[in-house]
Amino acid sequence: MQYRPTLLREGDRYRGRRRAPAPPRSRYLAVVTTAFVGAGIVAFGAGAGIKDAKTDALVGDTAASELSGARLEAAERAGRGEDRSLSTSIAQSPNAWVLPNHDYRLTSLFGQRWGKAHKGVDIAVPEGTPVAAMHEGIVVLARYNGGYGNHVIIDHGNGLKTTYGHNSRLMVKEGQRVKAGDIIAISGSTGHSTGPHVHLEIHVNDVAVNPIPWFKSHGVDLELEIEQAYDGSVS
Repeated sequence: MQYRPTLLREGDRYRGRRRAPAPPRSRYLAVVTTAFVGAGIVAFGAGAGIKDAKTDALVGDTAASELSGARLEAAERAGRGEDRSLSTSIAQSPNAWVLPNHDYRLTSLFGQRWGKAHKGVDIAVPEGTPVAAMHEGIVVLARYNGGYGNHVIIDHGNGLKTTYGHNSRLMVKEGQRVKAGDIIAISGSTGHSTGPHVHLEIHVNDVAVNPIPWFKSHGVDLELEIEQAYDGSVS
């Protein structure tokens, strides 16, 4: 049988060993891809321009990360009964007021909320975060308390009380004396709560007042997450 080569006509593609050239890529695909990448760059640039007040006030991400790790380690030690303090140099100062948590977000403020009075601020933290007493005093309540869930109230004297709600675990007992920075609870979402956070209130003569300006006047800036020595000059 005589071999006869197959002749290709114009427009045909060879089906043998040599691969036929692929059709040109769609210009539409290239345009869409370029637009997508460009939009991502614009979005990234816009996001980079948004400033976080707390980030500006802190010394840097590394320090914040180290502090977060230290707090987690403190919670584990407290759970083992080895150490129940988050004390800092500020906590050692006379009349010290300190932050109850670090690396948090304020998610709800003092005032009307859903048609009802919200008597404190909500501090969102991961479940299991240690909660510190903001000032020395005596624990007058440490138990499950309705909508507050696992609730701690500390009487600081002079008509001042702080309250800490929705904890997963209580680390103190009623009648116990605590110092600023002592771990009093482990954060959670007990009671009327939609997620892990600490509900914080400050009461002056049994009346709840706005925590943000009150604590700020006592050396604790909840918005910027800053604590500083308080000289006791503002009541």
